[in-house]
Formats: sequence, C-alpha cells, structure tokens
Amino acid sequence: MLILALDAALARCSVALVRGGVVLAERQQDASRGHASLLPPMVQAVLAEAGVTARDLAAVAAVVGPGGFTGIRTALALAEGLALGAGIPVVGVTTGEALAEAVPAEQRAGREVWTAVDTRRGRVVLERFAAAPPFGNLVALGEPQAMDEAALPRPAGPVAVAGDAALAVAARLAARGANTLLAGPRMPEAAAVARVAARRLAGALPGLPAQPMYVEPPAVRQP
Repeated sequence: MLILALDAALARCSVALVRGGVVLAERQQDASRGHASLLPPMVQAVLAEAGVTARDLAAVAAVVGPGGFTGIRTALALAEGLALGAGIPVVGVTTGEALAEAVPAEQRAGREVWTAVDTRRGRVVLERFAAAPPFGNLVALGEPQAMDEAALPRPAGPVAVAGDAALAVAARLAARGANTLLAGPRMPEAAAVARVAARRLAGALPGLPAQPMYVEPPAVRQP
C-alpha cells in the first residue's frame, strides 16, 4: 500500500512516501511560517524521487491537528486536492498520534506515551496513549485536551513525553514525583503519519475525518 503523508501542524513541514512501512522518499524543513509555499514543492520532489505519480497512490494522509491554523489547513487542502484528482481516500491523523508513533519502542516499553503541544498561549494540548494487545500498537486514551501546565493530571504509572512542549511537561511531572522519561520526537514526522494511516485504513484504528482539529479556537489579532 503506497501512502503519501503530509504534515505542517507545527513548526515543520514534512512529507514522506511510504510502502509497507518502508520509506521510499521523504523531505522535511523546519519553518514556523510559510507552509503553503514549502509543502507543494516537497510533495513534487518526493514523488519524483520515487518515480511515481499521485495516481499510483493508495491514499494520502495528513495531520489534522492540534496545531497551527494555517499549517493544518495547508496540509489538508493539498492532501484533498491530490486525493480528489487520483480518486483515492484522505486519511486524518492527529498530531499526537504522529508524535507517539515516532517514539522508539525502547522508550515507550512499559509506559504510557503522552504528547504535549505548545499552544503558544501558556497552555499545552495533551494526548495520551497506551499499548494495546496483542501487537502493542498505541491507542488513544480519550480526546486531546488543552490545559494549563499546572492542571496536568498525575500519571497512573511510568510515562514517556514527546512533542514541542515535552521538556516543560516532563519537568513538571518529574517534580511531582512521577516516573517520567523525556522522549523523542519534538515535531511530527511524515513517515510516522503514514504508519498510523496504514493501520487506520486496515481497520486497526477508528476512522478520523480529514478535517481540521482545533482544541482551542484560533487566535485572532485585531487590525
């Protein structure tokens, strides 16, 4: 199954072409803005490197959020355009799912995985995951939640924390005596997005609409 995965939810643009868990081509660039101009050429480069076109794809996957308003909509619009032209589905993946999937197996063994995304408003968006039998794939423990760092729940057991707010969250949990591991990555990786999407397409995960997920309303600046 050939999947093209896109992400621009945080301060990075990332694109990967994956078949059967194997990365055929990928690009990424750190950027806090300008996602709309960066992402399309990256998609073109990845497809050209692998020698395929959009019509060779089985699906397109995109991160739906939580994250930045413009980046999320940029990735979803591009994914929907490619999928519409090729007659293939678009698969939504949350920011937390992508981050948790990229945490190395040795770091998440025996631990819940928490992902923490900085809202840039003094708050974080928390997503929590646990390994499910029989294969140990991560499944979400509830919906993403936005909260002040001071309101973070206490983990029931050992926890690994990833995301761009992971350092602050891990430090606060450790200060409360929680068994906390600061894990990678800090930003979503498109290859991980594709792996989550493949499980979703196979029915191992519940469906997720390819629509923007905003846990908090977008910030608006008065003119």
